[in-house]
Amino acid sequence: MAHIIEEAKSGRAGCRTCRKPIAKGELRFGEEVENQFADGGETTYRWHHLACAAGAKTDELRATLAAHEGAPPVPDAQRAELERLMAEADAKKPPPYPHADKAPSGRAKCQGCGETIAKGELRVAYERDIERGMTVMKGAGYLHPKCAAAHFEENGGTHAELTEALRTNTRDLSEQEMERLFSEV
Repeated sequence: MAHIIEEAKSGRAGCRTCRKPIAKGELRFGEEVENQFADGGETTYRWHHLACAAGAKTDELRATLAAHEGAPPVPDAQRAELERLMAEADAKKPPPYPHADKAPSGRAKCQGCGETIAKGELRVAYERDIERGMTVMKGAGYLHPKCAAAHFEENGGTHAELTEALRTNTRDLSEQEMERLFSEV
């Protein structure tokens, strides 16, 4: 879908992130979505302040800024502030799956062996399907490092693919913790 950046034509639109009005003439980000009230194929926009979109819609805004270079022009100072806000938002996003971290509590159970993962212990997070009534959602599942390799091999992956993904996606572990992780995987 084609998202846009434009000047607000009136002061009637509200930001879908912060719920405050977008002033007439202010630059805004339009997230193109399918119109739920039309008979298929029609689209509409969800409007956001640029700063709000920088925090909530980083990937979409970044692509739109690159595609709409100079039309309308985003002032350099505002663009620099948007880049800063997008970098902050990216740092807060969880890393992609699979990744390793330390358990923040002792409540998670290993999906491989069923034992509790103790607080502060290394664990491997992976994306799994969670059934909730009649729906299936995506969510995190956790494994002890010693259980991770077997789990990934049972699901069509290889040990080499797992270790490469963990090396790439893991953010907050020290070198010692990474060495310990790979000795257990």
